[in-house]
Amino acid sequence: MAQEAVSAGGAQETRWETIVTDWSSDKQTFRVPWGKAMMWIFLLSDTFIFTCFLTGYMNVRLSTTVPWPNPSEVFGLDVFGVSVPLLLIGIMTFDLITSSGTMALAVNYGYRRDRGRAAALMFMTAAFGAIFVGMQAFEWTKLITQEGVRPWGNPMGASQFGATFFMITGFHGLHVSAGVVYLSIVAMKVLRGDYEKKGYEIVEIAGLYWHFVDLVWVFIFAFFYLW
Repeated sequence: MAQEAVSAGGAQETRWETIVTDWSSDKQTFRVPWGKAMMWIFLLSDTFIFTCFLTGYMNVRLSTTVPWPNPSEVFGLDVFGVSVPLLLIGIMTFDLITSSGTMALAVNYGYRRDRGRAAALMFMTAAFGAIFVGMQAFEWTKLITQEGVRPWGNPMGASQFGATFFMITGFHGLHVSAGVVYLSIVAMKVLRGDYEKKGYEIVEIAGLYWHFVDLVWVFIFAFFYLW
């Protein structure tokens, strides 16, 4: 029994020595690429910012004593003389959801080392993003020129409506615009074969950013346009 105890103690000591050696050596403990880890940290910090924006919006919306404009009326689009509620917003949402699909396919083809299809799908995703930004610019122009909405007030109700709308959608639109540039640059480098030796993990990293931008829009759509 004593011999077994000594053997068990020796084995446990060996295991701890192995763990200490692994952690103290210049080796990667968790198999997570550095670029992917940094992207997750960036997205986590961005999550806090968007959470603060949406929480602030909900607080303003619930605390204001002045009637809040009806989103169905404010964001309606005239089609053949008939106002269709949230038509443009629905198209914008469908556009971003579709872009998530093309981005997922790009990641799949990237890991298959099919750089032609991966790059083409990334360019397609960037095109969807550019279309989204264009529709958002049209929406802003309509609200400013036709509805008279400003960051400091609007003629349809609570003055905080304009401030929260331009701040939240503008910050998200900035992310989409940056994503369009980012995806286009990565797609060009993929097409050129710059990642043939080190692999195509960069496509997945770019995909993480794009899926995050799409997910944030779902929350903005739910809280701002449907509430």
